Amino acid sequence: MGKRVSRKKVAEVGAVTIPIAQKFAPLLQEHKRIKFYYGGRAGGKSYAFADSLLLLARQKKILIACLREIQDSIKDSVHKLLCDRIAVFGLSDYRIYETRIENKVTGSKFIFKGLRDQDIQKIKSLEGVDIAWIEEAQTITKKSWSILDPTIRKDGSEIWISMNRETEHDPLWQLLAAKPDSRTLVCCCNYYDNPFCPEEIKIQAQKCRDENPDDYAHIWLGAPVSQAASRLIAAKDVKAAFEPKIDASDSPLVIGLDIARFGDDKTSFCFRRGRWCQRFETFSKLDNVEVADKAAFFIRQYQPQRVFMDIGGQGAGVYDILKDRGFGEIIRGVYFGAKAQQYERYVNRRAEMWGRLGEWLKEQPEPQLPFDDELFEELTAVNKKYDHYGRLQLEEKDELKKRLGRSPDKGDALALTFAEPVYDTGRPQLYGNGRVSVEDMFMENAKRRIKEW
Repeated sequence: MGKRVSRKKVAEVGAVTIPIAQKFAPLLQEHKRIKFYYGGRAGGKSYAFADSLLLLARQKKILIACLREIQDSIKDSVHKLLCDRIAVFGLSDYRIYETRIENKVTGSKFIFKGLRDQDIQKIKSLEGVDIAWIEEAQTITKKSWSILDPTIRKDGSEIWISMNRETEHDPLWQLLAAKPDSRTLVCCCNYYDNPFCPEEIKIQAQKCRDENPDDYAHIWLGAPVSQAASRLIAAKDVKAAFEPKIDASDSPLVIGLDIARFGDDKTSFCFRRGRWCQRFETFSKLDNVEVADKAAFFIRQYQPQRVFMDIGGQGAGVYDILKDRGFGEIIRGVYFGAKAQQYERYVNRRAEMWGRLGEWLKEQPEPQLPFDDELFEELTAVNKKYDHYGRLQLEEKDELKKRLGRSPDKGDALALTFAEPVYDTGRPQLYGNGRVSVEDMFMENAKRRIKEW
């Protein structure tokens, strides 16, 4: 890595002054094999890493690899962040290419790679790297690290790691930071350590601290979540919703339709009126026309105000059939992976719908679900996390399917009923005080029949 230079001298290279927070000074001043920075939102990790690397690359020729677990395109990398910082500080000695960044004076180069798709031969291109920056390191697998660590082998090379912890079992945390050796620097940086943190961000953090201490600890302080806390929906909320309490509702009917994508998946219809999820209808091995026939029957029979349907995969064909049949005013197509309506809170539509479902279960008056063991398992199995903007993100559906052994068809159908707000002035009609046993419910029905006779 060559001779170390002082923080002050670095800040003056090329007559450009770049402020660096005190907690990040060791990035420039100390030599460590591993520099492991973690913490919560707005701690300034990514900005400080980018600024420090841009400064170092102006001093002498070095090769910097910016790495992630998955990089489907350059947009997934820190390429844009580096470009933005170059523009902010007016670093005219950098030349920006579509897939790399080079310094015209020193010859330093930034390259960008995803680790998951790198085989042994491809990753050998990293052998000459001086500094490897691993961004969002909480996603790095043990397998990826086992390949990368011995590959960054140049004398004096360093590996910089920035991450927001997810769980106690994050692989790199367990391997490197839980019990650091003498060659590893571990540093926690949160928003209050960042002298450049905007006041608005501080207000948001303090509001979260007052309203939800658990979320504050994870999002803003970088604390890992426990296995139970990582679940989107608590078991107690689902159990409470299974208690029979609603006799009827005059809220408009909304139907969620999750269409089977693969052989073992099922097509599920969910019928919900406001606070009352009435029932599910589930079918196996239906083709597009048969699914459209079922949907058309339910629309004519029950006259829902909206039918929200998944139009990924086979769903697009069903949607087209129903639209051709004249149901265009009723049906709405939803892509689970599309941009969320409240994009500042949710990563995509799937997270948004499931997030609204979770809130619905907690609100008053208490909602009601039809008792169903499969539904309980599906609703309480979904794991949550937050991206670096603090937005809700769900685990991949394929991962959930592996754990459940099936697709969460009923859960997705219920979540689809929250795709868009539906005008609702209805109220549920409760049994007594809203908390009765199943026996009481049947007794009430028996009394009504006697009166009718």
